[in-house]
Amino acid sequence: MKILAVNPGSTSTKIAVYEDKTPLLVRNIRHTVEDLAVFPTVADQFDFRKELVLQQLEKEGIPFQFDAVIGRGGLLKPIAGGVYEVNAAMRNDIMHAVRTHACNLGGLIADQLAQLIPGCRAFIADPGVVDELNAVARISGSPMMPRITIWHALNQRAIARRFAAEQQTRYEDLDLIVCHLGGGISIAVHQHGKAVDAPNSLDGEGPFSPERAGSLPSGQLVDLCFSGRFSKEELKSRISGRAGLNAHLGTTDVVQVEQRIANGDKHAELVLDAMIYNIAKGIGAAATVLYGKIDAILLTGGIAYSDYVISRLKERISFLAPIAVYPGEDEMEALALNALGALNKKLTILKYK
Repeated sequence: MKILAVNPGSTSTKIAVYEDKTPLLVRNIRHTVEDLAVFPTVADQFDFRKELVLQQLEKEGIPFQFDAVIGRGGLLKPIAGGVYEVNAAMRNDIMHAVRTHACNLGGLIADQLAQLIPGCRAFIADPGVVDELNAVARISGSPMMPRITIWHALNQRAIARRFAAEQQTRYEDLDLIVCHLGGGISIAVHQHGKAVDAPNSLDGEGPFSPERAGSLPSGQLVDLCFSGRFSKEELKSRISGRAGLNAHLGTTDVVQVEQRIANGDKHAELVLDAMIYNIAKGIGAAATVLYGKIDAILLTGGIAYSDYVISRLKERISFLAPIAVYPGEDEMEALALNALGALNKKLTILKYK
């Protein structure tokens, strides 16, 4: 089976070509601020990103012949995890999504590319809106604001399955805490194959991250909303984008922050240590969901390459459970293997409604 995977991110478009389980091509096409500045909205980037995929395939001499094209899932309505075939209902919901993110383009690009190939199918898998929460996890302190999930479902589940395979067991037989450490940070509790507690890390739940504010003091946030100093859009950017390390230190690059610390910048040290402190608190809180009976804590994402962050995080959480570190992410392989499983009928193809 020949599979094309497409993963649009905020500043990149990743593509991969697989033949069954073998990667033939994996590329990360990075976009500068200038590249994207010409597009008024994320939706306007559709043709630009789609053409980049086609150009990369042509450049690499990859024939445009695939059994499936699978895209990163967008910010749809809450759904269970799994593989979904792109259909009219999904296309409509993506086009009218309340939240804007480049991942919304994944399913649309997959669908349009698949239509160019006779017999090719278009899928998404484990989008960021995967919702398998326990009922008790949905309740917040206000009935007007039930908790919702927007998190790194695809990478977290891929890493959890990888860990299970290494332990010669099944993901569905383990109780895990998985923490994705990237531009955004999400901590989820995986209990016997379901993410029973996961955050809305896009809109501000959990620890602050390189570009997101995390949980904030509610009263101060309300006061700021009515201060007249910022528009709604500006305030949103102060929660996701111009927030976290970016707001405190003017950069989202942890390596750069570490260099500043090495050069004696005590403020940079305080802020990065505070982020680590908040991540540790979040993992500690997640441990209570499993009554402390945790098979492992898995740390993944780009920041997991940082010895500074990981060593200090381990100091705070190692008493909870064994820790396994998987730097980077397995999203492209996860997408490809989900598509392969769907084509081989080893995974159920779910219908988006």
